[in-house]
Amino acid sequence: MPSSTPFMQQALGLAAQALFLTSPNPRVGCVLVSPSGEILGRGHTQRAGGAHAEIMALRDAASAGRDPRGATAYVTLEPCSHQGRTGPCCEALIQAGIAKVVACATDPNPLVAGQGFERLRSAGVDVVVGPGAEESRELNIGFFSRMVRGTPWVRLKVAASLDGTTALNNGASQWITSRTARADGHAWRARACAVLTGIGTVLDDNPRLDVREVSTPRQPHVVVVDSQLQLPLDANLLIADRPCYIYAAAQNDAKETALKERGATVVHLPNAQGKVDLPAMLRDLGRRGVNELHVEAGHKLNGSLVREGLVDELLVYLAPRLLGPGLGIANFGPLGALADGLALDFQSVETLGPDLRIVARVQGHDSFLGAA
Repeated sequence: MPSSTPFMQQALGLAAQALFLTSPNPRVGCVLVSPSGEILGRGHTQRAGGAHAEIMALRDAASAGRDPRGATAYVTLEPCSHQGRTGPCCEALIQAGIAKVVACATDPNPLVAGQGFERLRSAGVDVVVGPGAEESRELNIGFFSRMVRGTPWVRLKVAASLDGTTALNNGASQWITSRTARADGHAWRARACAVLTGIGTVLDDNPRLDVREVSTPRQPHVVVVDSQLQLPLDANLLIADRPCYIYAAAQNDAKETALKERGATVVHLPNAQGKVDLPAMLRDLGRRGVNELHVEAGHKLNGSLVREGLVDELLVYLAPRLLGPGLGIANFGPLGALADGLALDFQSVETLGPDLRIVARVQGHDSFLGAA
């Protein structure tokens, strides 16, 4: 794979600036560079329905009176070739007289999937694909997951003691980890398209599940697994103007009507056991444009997600204390052999204030990145 250039690194940095912004679209950055090496314009994708990175870079160049003809566009994902809420970026680059496009990766969206590159080449634009591909795909792992697998990238967040206790037997759990760790957890919430929890957590803690500890231009959607439609109508997570999806198994027309009046969407997806069909729920969330699904639930729902092979990554905060017997991370056993455990690969291990943050990926669950 070709190595990334300083200009592409700048483009990737711009894409990272859009981390909390672009959902359900990918995070993309673009840098326009003249034949002499002068940066003419920079930009990243805006909110859904707003301008894409290439358009923002062209506007930036125009606002400074810089002519992009003959320039090279360094862009972190294939320029789109279809008419969606915005026009095709490949046509905008062609019309601007861009001579060369260097892109990290092919867009996995079937509406694009190489067609943008084809149109550029047909117009005489030199196209190079590959530099920075791994970084771009990681930055957009949820978008790639939704496009290739049809389901979101599922990240399970847990705060626990060093011996793995997430709450005492009496339910006490606030706060095991520090304010620093909690703020970091809110940053991970902010990058997600939706936050998922279970009805048990709602009834026990009445959480808001919004982003408060970091600045964000949008709030993620909220998703509740609520088989029997027990969600209280005054639940804190029913925040105005924020999409809320409640997945249920049982029918309760009166309760469903009341929840709809509070702005919630009720989706019935029962399985043979009378509970919510979790794989079907993920497919439905994929159809609704959810790229990254951030799970903050209790050990029962966590265990069900792990048991059904639906968790892709764990975000674990460990506090430097021992709490002894209590509730664990995920109740999915007992196992008959050590080899039956969920195999993980550590992505990162860092200290955050007094706590430890571990990002661990389920082995094999990111194989779709190579196929994209």
